[in-house]
Amino acid sequence: MSADVRCLTTAQMREIEAAAIRGGSVSGLELMEVASRGVVECVLRHWPGFKTTPHRALVLCGPGNNGGDGYGVARLLADRGWTVEVYAMGAPATDDAQAMAARWGAVGDLAQLPEGLAGYDLVVDALLGNGLTRPFETFGAQQYAVAEAQRTGAVKVVSVDVPSGLCADSGRVLGAKGAPTDTIHADLTVTFETVFPGHLLGEGPGLCGPVRVVPLGRAVAAGRGGLTELVRAPDAVSLRKADAAHKYEHGHVLVLSGGAGHTGAARLAARGALRTGAGAVSLAVPDAALAQVAAQVTAVMVRGVADGAALGEALEDTRLNALVLGPGLGVGRREADLTATALASGRAAVLDADAITLLAGSDTLRGGLHGRCVLTPHDGEFSRLCPDLSERLAEVPHEGPAFSRVDAARAAARRLGAVIVLKGPATVIAEPEGRVWVHGGALRAAPWLATAGSGDVLAGIIAGLIARGWTPLRAACAGVWLHAEAARGIGAGLIAEDLPDALPGVFRSLGV
Repeated sequence: MSADVRCLTTAQMREIEAAAIRGGSVSGLELMEVASRGVVECVLRHWPGFKTTPHRALVLCGPGNNGGDGYGVARLLADRGWTVEVYAMGAPATDDAQAMAARWGAVGDLAQLPEGLAGYDLVVDALLGNGLTRPFETFGAQQYAVAEAQRTGAVKVVSVDVPSGLCADSGRVLGAKGAPTDTIHADLTVTFETVFPGHLLGEGPGLCGPVRVVPLGRAVAAGRGGLTELVRAPDAVSLRKADAAHKYEHGHVLVLSGGAGHTGAARLAARGALRTGAGAVSLAVPDAALAQVAAQVTAVMVRGVADGAALGEALEDTRLNALVLGPGLGVGRREADLTATALASGRAAVLDADAITLLAGSDTLRGGLHGRCVLTPHDGEFSRLCPDLSERLAEVPHEGPAFSRVDAARAAARRLGAVIVLKGPATVIAEPEGRVWVHGGALRAAPWLATAGSGDVLAGIIAGLIARGWTPLRAACAGVWLHAEAARGIGAGLIAEDLPDALPGVFRSLGV
């Protein structure tokens, strides 16, 4: 992923383009020409066979500027000797789209699109783009003809901006059914200057295919970003250890463990923290499980912690500067007492799994959250923690921009006053002040992380970075990146136990 790729909402991108045009540094027509060339170049790079001999293309154009890009693509392909047919969803509605249509020529009516698309090699979807505000199904059923041709392997589909029918701000499909069959399903998506949240969230990654970002030029690149950013690789210098430092200068993580037979998740978290570079890691274990845990660990230290009072005594050691609560912990009275004590200490804490369930059931515990807490829920845990936000995500959206996981995580972080790491194929990290970071989706997918225990390792990685002096927010972003990079390096067959031991290789690849 290029360091200069941004993640903007559609409204933010439109304002940046409009500001560049108002400033006189570029015209809308010039931007359309750049976009059209970018689509053709991406198509030829992605499918090199299209470079060799002319092929046959079907270009589907909407009435807006997305359609204007489509007319430009049609003309450029025809200039290369392709046979090109254009079908439009009504007349162009903007001055720039009208100018691009005039440069093209004959256009068919989309309503008369042939039922079968035999003979076409490429379909260019320039129907609705990122301005979608209502369901695609209200425009007709032409998308089904395209889908049928794809199923038979007859054509490749490239979408301009986003597949038509997909909300670019949320990755959700608009409509009564809200099903992916209500959209174009692209084999390649070409966007300009920015990725949109919809490329990364919800159904977006499955509908977009590979996403390519085309720069629009210096005038547009100078525009300001928004409140959503992409998670980047952490800085190698910050991950290094000073030559002369001793272990406690790199922090001490305390992971609270469940009872006998329920210690594996805490051990995974502890190992993640240790591999991330925490100087020391201890497991706080109920007495009945001490022997079991001691037999399973070596570099991780073990101490008996029976209840909240014992945890309070342990935390008198000021070297314990980061806590992990939740993996395999349990949800009984003892565990609620431990969680209350941990929060009251003011220590930086990563709360996952059972700790989130405890928070969801107690106003008192939620009231103890503070700005040094990081919560790492998956969707099920999030539904218990913030049921109203989860319900909004589950509703079928009928207009755009639809409520998204970015919106939900931002609202939860503000409500709870803590950093939220909403885990999933695209993980969303939000701080209480409103900024959000997104990782994964169509840009850095790590599907093998969908396995038991991987989230426990992530909690440990984040805590390990906090122990080393990173802020909770910075640790959350870097931890998510490192966790995914370890998984991407392992690939198929990954189990959670593999992740901590893959971290040294990730650090080497960064130059640590």
